[in-house]
Parts: sequence; structure tokens; C-alpha cells
Amino acid sequence: MEMTAMDQARFEAMRHAMVASQLRTNAVSDPRIVAVMAQVPREAFLPADVRGIAYRDTAVPLGRGRFQNVPIATGRLLTEAYLLPADRVLLIGAAGGYTAAVLAGLVAEVVAVESDPALALLAREALANYANATLVEGPLEAGHEAAAPYDVLMIDGAVEHVPDALVAQLAVGGRAVAGIADRGITRLTSGRKTAGGFALLDFADIDCVSLPGFARPKTFTF
Repeated sequence: MEMTAMDQARFEAMRHAMVASQLRTNAVSDPRIVAVMAQVPREAFLPADVRGIAYRDTAVPLGRGRFQNVPIATGRLLTEAYLLPADRVLLIGAAGGYTAAVLAGLVAEVVAVESDPALALLAREALANYANATLVEGPLEAGHEAAAPYDVLMIDGAVEHVPDALVAQLAVGGRAVAGIADRGITRLTSGRKTAGGFALLDFADIDCVSLPGFARPKTFTF
């Protein structure tokens, strides 16, 4: 169903309210990110039945246990990635394609991975006009090795750990941002891959949606 001019005006007003009340007041300070998030229609990347709550400061249910990440969490992750116009970004947890669309307005190339077939279909259709964004359907934890290396790894959600397979796809000197889930608490983290290794450091305690496929491997004790 096509939106009326009144619908479009209502969503635009909510989008600018999100920027003013959720992003600017919560350290989403890069003016480029704020400008793009003020333009990308978040509602266009959601299932029709939840578009009306696209701009709430909570996770939006997408079905089958998945959620669109909270705007503040996504905005803070984008900010801490210190994105450059020439960057190639691997995005894990594309959902309906919203964050990929935002990234497409900020960097040279985005490869967005989504494991849920229905969300992948939604994202592929919604990103049709974003020439520098590619949607890959497959396990989130596997990334997309065929297009590696990447300058930035962004996990738009919370995981128990970042698998070695994803770290391997990041270029030496590359940046990474992710939500990390630890004993029921989610934290936003950032880090860099060096020739000597890879590590993430916490930078904010902010609610972040959980992503499937990243359970920490169990260790045996005797």
C-alpha cells in the first residue's frame, strides 16, 4: 500500500523528533551520521504492521524472535566506527536493511548479512535503489568472506562473542563495533584489529537487540 502525503509528513516529523530527542542527546555527535539518519525513512525497512512504531526509542519486533535495533544503539555504534567515505563495511544483522541504507550514505560500499529469509527479502527489496549496498543471505556468524577484507566490521546487535571468522575478514588496521551480551547485560564496544591481535573495549551500557548464532562455545569442566 502506497503512503499518502499525510503519512509521509507524519513519518518525517517522527524521524526528526527521533534525531532531536534520541540521537543528539545521546552522544551521536558525528554530523554526517545525524544528517543521514534524518533522511533515511526507517519505516521503509520494516514490515508493514510495525511501521507505525518505527521511531520509538525501543526495539521494534520483526517476527521470529528478531528485532530492529534501538536507534540510539545503532547511532552510537555508527559514531564509534569513525567511518570514512572510502570505507568498505561488513554489516552483520541487516534485518530489513535500515542500517545498511544509513551506511550507504556514509561509506563507499556496504555488504550486509542477514540470516532470516523473510528479513533478507525485505532488505533486498528495500535496498534496491542503494547501488553501493549488497545484501547477502546466510549465517550471521559467517560474514561474507568472498568480499573481504573490510575496513569496518559493524555488528548491529548484541552477541556473546565475535567469532574468529569475522575478525579474519577485517583488514589489519580495521575498526570494529558491536554490542556484547554478558550475563543479561548488553554493552556497546569498539576496537581495532592490529597485526598483533584484536580486542573490543566497552564504551556505553545501552540496551541492544540480541542476534542469533553467536552463543559462546561451551567449555568442559571436570
